Amino acid sequence: MKTVKWIALLAGWGLCFAQTAANAQEHKEHISKEYSVKPGSVVAIYNVDGFIKVEGYAGDKVVIEIDETIKARDAAELERGKKEFKLGFDQKADSVIAYTAEPYDSRPHNNRWIDDDHQPRRYYNVKLEYTLKVPYNVNLRVSTVNDGDIEVKDVAGALKVNNVNGPITIVNAKGTTDARTVNGGITVNYLAIPPDASNYSTVNGKLEITYPKNFAANLQFKSMNGQFYTDFEDTETLPTQVVVTQNKNKGGTQYKLNKDTQIKVGAGGKLFKFETLNGNIYIKKQS
Repeated sequence: MKTVKWIALLAGWGLCFAQTAANAQEHKEHISKEYSVKPGSVVAIYNVDGFIKVEGYAGDKVVIEIDETIKARDAAELERGKKEFKLGFDQKADSVIAYTAEPYDSRPHNNRWIDDDHQPRRYYNVKLEYTLKVPYNVNLRVSTVNDGDIEVKDVAGALKVNNVNGPITIVNAKGTTDARTVNGGITVNYLAIPPDASNYSTVNGKLEITYPKNFAANLQFKSMNGQFYTDFEDTETLPTQVVVTQNKNKGGTQYKLNKDTQIKVGAGGKLFKFETLNGNIYIKKQS
């Protein structure tokens, strides 16, 4: 008798799930924007769910194409999502910014990035897939969080690229770079040596960075569960540098020693930092 009840219960759950799936709703929309910019302007994209793909070209306009998909558990929630969700586009003399404006603000350091706890719970999700064409010489700031890779190609300016659950791929770069993710690898290929110190960091993934043959810099790297590899021949291990962090409390002063491994490539120069928790670090010479 118990078996019959259990089977009946499973059947009820299956019917419930089937009804939920049947009631699920979806709305798709395509948004296009175009802006004229000056050389050296900043182009910023602050996404939450979905990929970002950027490619440089020989033009003076930023072309933004967005595929927006709203998924909801039922028709009422879908209509709510269509009504509540809003994109923001800001242009100033030296910048263009695209972001989520409502029901939260996806721009960094904004107090409205997280949903207001006093608002009713939302049963819809919005995914944005950004595809951009930008002038070669712009500076780029792009970020996403879930369900999307970030790809940047043929952009010569400074790059600030942040992801959380996805990899970062940068091709034919020339500018100073700050690339960070949590769950994913980082792959970067340079046509020219970055003019200033650059940083690359992930938690779960490998770092694979390729520089021109005449690359010269000081490299600092950390990896708890990985190794460091390079095919640059002119390298030298530098003396270990110890950084002391001082923390004063009631029990006295606590000192924390932080040792980072450094090597010099060629004649040395600017400091390039590489860090991963679970993954190898590969510094390659352009073939």
